[in-house]
Amino acid sequence: MAAATSLIAAQSPPPQQVWLMQDSGATAGLRGIDSVDGSVAWASGTGGTILRTIDDGAHWTRCATPDSKKDGATLDFRGIQAWDAQTAIVMASGPGAKSRLYKTTDGCKTWKLILKNREKEGFWDAIYFDRSWGWLLGDPVKGRFVLFASDDGGKHWIIQQNKGLAAKPDSESAFAASNSSLVSVLGSLLFGTGGSGGAFVYETTQIQICMDDCSPSEMNLDGSKNKWARWPVPIRRGTGASGVFSVGLRPNVPGAPLGSSSLIAVGGDYTKPDESAGTAASSLDGGEHWTASATPPHGYRSAVQYSESLHAWITAGTNGSDISRDDGRTWQPLDNGNWNALSLPFVVGPNGRIARLNSQFARLKPAP
Repeated sequence: MAAATSLIAAQSPPPQQVWLMQDSGATAGLRGIDSVDGSVAWASGTGGTILRTIDDGAHWTRCATPDSKKDGATLDFRGIQAWDAQTAIVMASGPGAKSRLYKTTDGCKTWKLILKNREKEGFWDAIYFDRSWGWLLGDPVKGRFVLFASDDGGKHWIIQQNKGLAAKPDSESAFAASNSSLVSVLGSLLFGTGGSGGAFVYETTQIQICMDDCSPSEMNLDGSKNKWARWPVPIRRGTGASGVFSVGLRPNVPGAPLGSSSLIAVGGDYTKPDESAGTAASSLDGGEHWTASATPPHGYRSAVQYSESLHAWITAGTNGSDISRDDGRTWQPLDNGNWNALSLPFVVGPNGRIARLNSQFARLKPAP
């Protein structure tokens, strides 16, 4: 493995060529990014900023700001999920009513408010869609994590009522750093958490679904009949700024148990961006057991994603990005840029930073 690692490094282009910078036309801090197909992508951030490209990022255009005549320009859009060039849902994160969802179906010319946070102590962290099914995660309120579900593309949302989501608001939270702390795993839902209480993943281990002639109770729309588990993750812990910031999924991993997926969790302490210890861990059994990376990323990481084209994982954070070709056991640095979120081939960061993965780098083959 050591020889393979050195050969990969020798073949790789200079760090500044791994990511090719693009002109976003914005100065906002960007934390939301969703690539539909590599050509169409949406980005979002502070100051009511929403951006869209339909030509691989050659041109980014600024969308209309939701509620621009009211307080839209004060919103921090930390998450966005898109279906195509016309349809997307954007999530604003903030205390109380500053957490909201808006949807567009006309290419971001207009936006409709579809959900507003009614809890003054609430703060929304991540939104995730798997086709028409959607999930919305928020920090704990009244002793449990806030979780909404939608089965109709975001038109309607039902808050989940389940004791398995129990948490202590003063020591447990999720992070809204990259809109990637939430993921669906083979029909189950998994999200990462942190805070002074530790680093964990919460996961549904049993889901009740009724398909025909169902009573309201049997439909289980509020999730009350589901079973949840909480698994510890060897990610840096102990402060309110530390824990799991992002969880990524690679399905159908060769050599893993049938039906298993590879999961990578990344994080650390965002106030200590250059400390590498406890910044990544992996699981091959759907999230029940985790192993810390032997060679971790070279700093705090807020986003991670598997690249099918590279056959590798990429993770990014405020002091750069890293790559792993062995399912998270070891990581090698890619660059030292300032990044917040990934949706390959795009990466985004503060001050309107958007870049696209260099296609020349993507064509490089891993060493044998």
